[in-house]
Amino acid sequence: MTKKLRLALLQMPIEAGNPQENKKKLASMLAEAMAGGEKPDVILFPELWNTGYALTEIENLADRKAEESLAFLSQFAKEHGVYVIGGSIAEGREDGVYNTMLAFDREGTLAGQYSKIHLFRLMDEEKYLQAGQEPGRLSIEGEQAGMMICYDIRFPELARTLALEGIKLLFVPAEWPNPRLHHWRTLLTARAIENQMYVVACNRMGASGETSFFGHSMVIDPWGEIVAEAGEEETILRAEIDLALVDEVRSRIPVFEDRRPALYRLD
Repeated sequence: MTKKLRLALLQMPIEAGNPQENKKKLASMLAEAMAGGEKPDVILFPELWNTGYALTEIENLADRKAEESLAFLSQFAKEHGVYVIGGSIAEGREDGVYNTMLAFDREGTLAGQYSKIHLFRLMDEEKYLQAGQEPGRLSIEGEQAGMMICYDIRFPELARTLALEGIKLLFVPAEWPNPRLHHWRTLLTARAIENQMYVVACNRMGASGETSFFGHSMVIDPWGEIVAEAGEEETILRAEIDLALVDEVRSRIPVFEDRRPALYRLD
């Protein structure tokens, strides 16, 4: 039995410190993603699409309680009957700003949310953002999916935790910069192979100050084969996946049954 999903990944530029312009750009690409022939079942876009890495201004730029993003993305999901995995936004709360993913089902209902657990010290995230405390999960067409953000993919424990809960599909929005393209491709592929799951990762492109971003949004299957990969340009990367392949791969190589967790040191 097939469990096919059509995907659209919005590989877009992000203007640091300009949420309204970024929202206009996102709205334009969302409309483009739904135009034409076969419409996607799931749409994903990059990390911090509303503010970019304007961290010194993030307190004032953040979407308070995510109210604007919740309304905008929920309405789009409901209007078009599509799952929206809303990249991530700078979300302002009483105790600070979080890097938060919002995911909506076809009815526009909030289906899951996740705040980035691992903060990236090389870009001073820990100075301006609060760390999330819980892994991210949601259900898509009755199948379990997980959420991670950018730097999180360097921590295999998080992906494995989700896989052990039965997750078959991992969404990863990112702002992964040059020159670490090899790390990006290798880490995403490793997470797919070792957990026998699909990995769907959407990176931004363009530049922000002196930092440039290479795009290369990717869809990787449970064998570690690349289903689709973008270049460095602005684009909508489209792909179709079949979640039934996850069950097949897991039955052929019983990684989870062969684990010996009593021998692993995890702290």
